[in-house]
Amino acid sequence: MFRQTETENGCRTADMIHQYKLNGYNIVIDVYSGSVHLVDEVAYDIIGLYETASADEITRIITERYPDVTAEDVSECLSDVEELKSIGRLFAEDQYKDHAFDFKNRNTTVKALCLHVAHTCNLNCEYCFAAQGKYHGESALMSYETGVAALDFLVKNSGKHVNLEVDFFGGEPLMNFDVVKRLVAYARSIEKDAGKNFRFTLTTNGMLIDDDVIEFANKECTNVVLSLDGRREINDISRKDYKGVGSYDRIVPKFQKMAAARGDREYYMRGTFTHANPDFTKDIFHMADLGFDRLSMEPVVSPEGTKYALTEEDLPVILEQYEILAKDMIRRKQEGKPITFYHYMLDLSHGPCIYKRIAGCGSGTEYFAVTPTGDLYPCHQFVGDDKYKMGDVWQGVTNTALRDDFKLCNVYARRECDDCWAKLYCSGGCAANAYHATGSIRGVYEYGCKLFRKRIECAIMMKAAEADLGLADEDVFEIREGCGDCDDCE
Repeated sequence: MFRQTETENGCRTADMIHQYKLNGYNIVIDVYSGSVHLVDEVAYDIIGLYETASADEITRIITERYPDVTAEDVSECLSDVEELKSIGRLFAEDQYKDHAFDFKNRNTTVKALCLHVAHTCNLNCEYCFAAQGKYHGESALMSYETGVAALDFLVKNSGKHVNLEVDFFGGEPLMNFDVVKRLVAYARSIEKDAGKNFRFTLTTNGMLIDDDVIEFANKECTNVVLSLDGRREINDISRKDYKGVGSYDRIVPKFQKMAAARGDREYYMRGTFTHANPDFTKDIFHMADLGFDRLSMEPVVSPEGTKYALTEEDLPVILEQYEILAKDMIRRKQEGKPITFYHYMLDLSHGPCIYKRIAGCGSGTEYFAVTPTGDLYPCHQFVGDDKYKMGDVWQGVTNTALRDDFKLCNVYARRECDDCWAKLYCSGGCAANAYHATGSIRGVYEYGCKLFRKRIECAIMMKAAEADLGLADEDVFEIREGCGDCDDCE
């Protein structure tokens, strides 16, 4: 009745089970062990009844529901359930809620910066959360000296972290490309003596990509993020220049050239879907048809009531799209032409560790955004909001009370998350989205939660399907209580 037990993904943390059916699979997730089970219909129903009915009641219900199933079959399945429970793979208890994680007093070090090298942009995207790249302020370019101070701040405050992440961001960072190149050269000149390894990402709208940019990115950037919303008619609704001309025809050939030149190096085509295209799989498949195989499509960040904002009427369409995408990705992998979707990249075998699952992304503690003038903010979505200025790259974090507030921004700080089966996959969600939706960084953006839960269901179903169809590389998994990469694990 249990076809296979697949994973324990690093979270042995009272008990919670999530059951769902998708694409012909009956899936049972044991939340606090992270175990995922593929089961038949009978086992699925027995697990659903296990905590609310006696063995005799379960036997009566199941044998009435399934005439071909005997009492002995039910007893055997119940024994399997008991065994899995005894080894902590079903109905595992939450071992971490009352654990002595002193998040406020833990020592955190910095491992990533989002460098806003340009608060200006050559596109005029209407839905831009950053107000056309200016972040509700004046146009500005980061100086080389400020960028150097930012990199020095990162090295000085990085503790034992060896790999340091820097994202060149904007606005449009290629509008300050000379400074980008000089900053990378500076980082390379200091990393050996500092015992660090810089990993750079370039996020661009593509308008200024040329051979020099491609050569630089391939040499120096671990990843590049390329902004395209999909079909021409969708992309050009919003992603227009200041003359109102769409960008699609100008950027797609450049993106194709860059993606081809990347080879095995990472890149992502990053789109935004809005009220105009809740059927966003059409845009993902369009990008795949253009030759792009590493894709991301994000829900718009837009105030409620604006023409781009997602609505409750959009929600069923969006949830269906995630299922359509997952099923199509399985088909493509079977045909030997796989694509990657960022939100379905779920590693069930090696983490993240329990500390990261509780603490989240590290915004305001391990990760900061740096403005062109050197000010520090918790992340790019807080830039321009003076309440969230945390210091600067010369003095470091001076608003330590705010940093402590972000330290407490973990999954157990949100009461709304207590009964959510997905909480150890999302770590309580995005602090910025919570703030913009509720006014509190420890609030919950429920619309986003619904999308996230569906994405996780689809991602886990895909892992189950890959194992079932012989497409997975391995089927033995391990618990990871520590990763060795964060301060809690070192």
